[in-house]
Amino acid sequence: MDYGRELQAALEAARLAGEALLEQYERFQKIADAPIDISTEADRISQEIVLKCLRRHFPEDALCAEEETPTLAAASRTGQRLWVVDPIDGTRGFARKNGEFSVMVAFLDQGQIGVGVVLEPAHGRLTYAHQGGGCWRQDQPESEAIPCRVSQVADLARAALVQSRSKNPETPSPPVQAIKPARVLETYSAGIKLVLVARGEADLYVNTYEAFHDWDICAGQLLVEEAGGKVTGLKGETIRYGLPGAWQRQGLLASNGNLHEPALLKMTR
Repeated sequence: MDYGRELQAALEAARLAGEALLEQYERFQKIADAPIDISTEADRISQEIVLKCLRRHFPEDALCAEEETPTLAAASRTGQRLWVVDPIDGTRGFARKNGEFSVMVAFLDQGQIGVGVVLEPAHGRLTYAHQGGGCWRQDQPESEAIPCRVSQVADLARAALVQSRSKNPETPSPPVQAIKPARVLETYSAGIKLVLVARGEADLYVNTYEAFHDWDICAGQLLVEEAGGKVTGLKGETIRYGLPGAWQRQGLLASNGNLHEPALLKMTR
């Protein structure tokens, strides 16, 4: 299946939202202790820009997104063709003004991810993929796109693991205790974590939250898989999309592929 039109629409939507977010970001008053569930007006502005752009290109498609906004309210929430949007993934990074946030746009065709786009507005980094077309990166807005590949690390003791920023940095998280990687990276945005694996800048990403949503991982999953990696639940199960409430409840392991089974074994002992 050729998803070229969908990819171009997703790229346009992400770029338009990214431009608006940068304007908001420059004016935003830093919130040093921003909570995990923070939502800002910038989230809603970004979402409306993305959804309106997608509706211009594909007016009949269903929409799934994080914020309650007018365009989402007017659209179908379910369908064989479904767009999944996180307008600011890592809102705490936006609110704390450390640059760790992204715009995530994904397209599902009968439950299968056809397109994934993750834009990091504060850094100008864009990573995208469409099914069967590989994963691509641009490190500056006008730079040439080059292919992404996951790392070739095959030993957990040499691995770099990326996780959410810890409230207690002196206490290793359960995945770190189990896997014992060589390095631990931290960022607020799940999209950026998946990008780091897809780009080969990290070897593993473990999400142990009991519940999160489709928009937190959908776009990034395709990036990792098209870059040669693997994404499953924490027991190795297939990630499914479009369940009631867009909930995900099986956790997530994203890896370069080589480390997937060894990491699963370590975490299930």
